[in-house]
Amino acid sequence: MSSGTRYLERIQDGRQVWLNGEVVKDIPRHPAFRGTVQTIASVLDLQDDPVVGPQLMFETETGVRANLAYLVPVNKEDIIRRGRSFKIWSDATFGVMSRIAGYYRSQITGLYMNRHLIDQEQPHYAERIEKYFNYVRDHDLLIASAGHDPQIDRSKPAHELGDLYTAVRIVKETEEGIVVRGAKVLATGGAYLDEIMVVPNSRRTAAEKPYALLFIIAANTPGVYQISRESFASLDEEDHPLSSRYDEMDTVLVFDDAFIPWERVMVKEDPDTLWRLRTDPVSSLYGQHEIIVRLASKLEFVLAVAVELAESISITKFAHVQEKLAELAFQVESVKALWYAAEHRSVLHPLGVWLPGKEELVAARNLGTKYYPRAIEILQQLSGSGMLQAPSRLSDLSGPLGSHLQKYYRGADRGAEERAKLLKLAWDLVGSRLGARHELYERFYSGDPARTYAGQYVEYDKRELIDRSRAACIGSAGFRQADA
Repeated sequence: MSSGTRYLERIQDGRQVWLNGEVVKDIPRHPAFRGTVQTIASVLDLQDDPVVGPQLMFETETGVRANLAYLVPVNKEDIIRRGRSFKIWSDATFGVMSRIAGYYRSQITGLYMNRHLIDQEQPHYAERIEKYFNYVRDHDLLIASAGHDPQIDRSKPAHELGDLYTAVRIVKETEEGIVVRGAKVLATGGAYLDEIMVVPNSRRTAAEKPYALLFIIAANTPGVYQISRESFASLDEEDHPLSSRYDEMDTVLVFDDAFIPWERVMVKEDPDTLWRLRTDPVSSLYGQHEIIVRLASKLEFVLAVAVELAESISITKFAHVQEKLAELAFQVESVKALWYAAEHRSVLHPLGVWLPGKEELVAARNLGTKYYPRAIEILQQLSGSGMLQAPSRLSDLSGPLGSHLQKYYRGADRGAEERAKLLKLAWDLVGSRLGARHELYERFYSGDPARTYAGQYVEYDKRELIDRSRAACIGSAGFRQADA
């Protein structure tokens, strides 16, 4: 049985995914999920390909074939090998799908590698995360995450919202585990992935101790309801080539007194320890490594579409067009340079594992929040109203008015059908509901860009720069005195 077939079978597990007021009973065949689920299955099947598979998989110490997102890097080449595998996964969906290439699987791998970090504070953590890591690795499971509280009154912390239980908290403890109530947003891909990690994205205060939890659930956990947003998926692959295949559904997780066994509870009511774990570079850098590789794939895709748009109407000879295309190329090469630098400047951690370069990954991540919206703006500027001039359906080109459409819809270097397909692809990327969702996602997936930029400044090692500046000032003063 292929990897994709196993995936399709295991998500038929009774999970409570709600869309349009009713439970989705057959996710692989439901119109809102079918295209995306089939895409995931096809990407997973790459693992079984005799040529591509060895670039995506490795053999564990127990003889199991596992995805490279779960590889513990014991040398620099392992870091580079992981990056290559991420690029293959990302290119398979042009960087559009963000939750299947290994982001959270890489984070879990990092948590496992530094599993003894919080032994004093949470003595059961190391054993639980090790057991969980081996489970998801050996079963080739896909992981989503939900980390934000519902946006009800953001001027107040969770504990000041009364007894509404808006944010997830424990309402009961037993010998077997905990019972939780509340909600988390947004679980991108949670509707059709295997596992969901539930953990706050922001630091909890001492007063918010009941909300400082890290636990992981199976998507079909009883008492957990996933409330889907409106579907952006299209059933028409010909006219909507991206929306029909790559709509990553976002859901709100509602915990209605859901039971979580102790083995799935990693951190319980400990704000400081949880934040220490969340900011540990061993976990965060592995996740960011995958993020930057996927960003490179996505920006390459935008550049390719932009060049095709410009060539289709023969505007590449104009300087202002060349400037915009060059800007897109600068984006691609800047992110790739930071990606490669992060790998080649990997460092050996005292744990005996290698970590990609932090400064390069953080810089690339922050640049992406501005690069992608700007890239979409350039596509709009290059096309103008062109993307609105495609026929309502590609099949119209062979319809009653086909002779007119073939004449008036052609490009400078291609026929009407090829140009119409390009325009529809560009519109799906820029102007469709899927396109709007992606622009919003790339702006905010790591949090408020103002905070992530500020965080980069605060954490950046400025000591050498300051020492150099002070040395120059002292030297200048000395020269002036000598001259006098």
